[in-house]
Amino acid sequence: MEAVAQTSDAAGADQGTLVLLRPRGFCAGVVRAIDIVRLALEKLGRPVYVRKEIVHNRYVVDELAEQGAVFIEDLDEAPKGSVVIFSAHGVSPAVRQRAQERRLRVIDATCPLVTKVHLELIRYVRENYSVVLIGHRDHDEVIGTLGEAPDRVHLITSVEDVDSLHVPDPNHVAYLTQTTLSVDDTAAIVARLKQRFPAIVSPPGEDICYATQNRQSAVKTVASHIDLLLVVGARNSSNSNRLVEVAEDAGAKAYLVNNEEEIQPAWLRGRRRIGITAGASTPEILVEEVVSYLRKKGYSQIEDVSVIEENVRFALPVELRA
Repeated sequence: MEAVAQTSDAAGADQGTLVLLRPRGFCAGVVRAIDIVRLALEKLGRPVYVRKEIVHNRYVVDELAEQGAVFIEDLDEAPKGSVVIFSAHGVSPAVRQRAQERRLRVIDATCPLVTKVHLELIRYVRENYSVVLIGHRDHDEVIGTLGEAPDRVHLITSVEDVDSLHVPDPNHVAYLTQTTLSVDDTAAIVARLKQRFPAIVSPPGEDICYATQNRQSAVKTVASHIDLLLVVGARNSSNSNRLVEVAEDAGAKAYLVNNEEEIQPAWLRGRRRIGITAGASTPEILVEEVVSYLRKKGYSQIEDVSVIEENVRFALPVELRA
């Protein structure tokens, strides 16, 4: 996909260039999840409880908390009958059952693309497939997906895991993936799965979400033309961490930062072209602060590199539709 670049000169010392990647930042699932919390507060009033971080970004969580959202780790922290929002990462059936037992009024902010993976898993299990899930064990999304059928799902994270995988019937296997994985790493794992299990069934559509793929494509587009990539995102953001890995695999030096305060001056020495991108749960204000910081350091030229335009939108839950 051909990138579109626009360059503009800014006042100040001509030390270097900031290459701003697009798309970056919020995806449709994150926008929907944040809107759900805000609308719930507006329409239903306080308190509104949110199980786990609504998305993996502390800035977003703190901002919503200031507006009245109460973030909890366990449903038992919410009073019986109260409004509880499930995060964008999805939950297991056990969590839904517990919500029913406590008569909680649930609003589900699970990303529709995560829900798609859950539904695929349920279907494969009903058809008696052994299901292989590619993902990271401790990630909230994977915890929720595994909960659909923990005794029937084989979780793997690497090509090496494929080699040690044992299933009851090698001719009746299907695979699914976490939505925020490295496209290239996942492709290598899938290729090995297909070698070991030629009859393996693929998901009907890509499980890795469009936003993850687009942001990784943008990084690959500029990796050979920059001296450093800064990925603005949270430590617990899977897709943000994958952007760092993709950049390094493509030969670029890369760091993950929550905000401009984490940028170390030593990183900038001798770097004339610095790329900037952001994970799918990172608000643009944090990117703007990083750009402002670097401009003060003398990076006076701005180059926008756009790989693809995103126009995906997801509908709100029926409980919050006007």
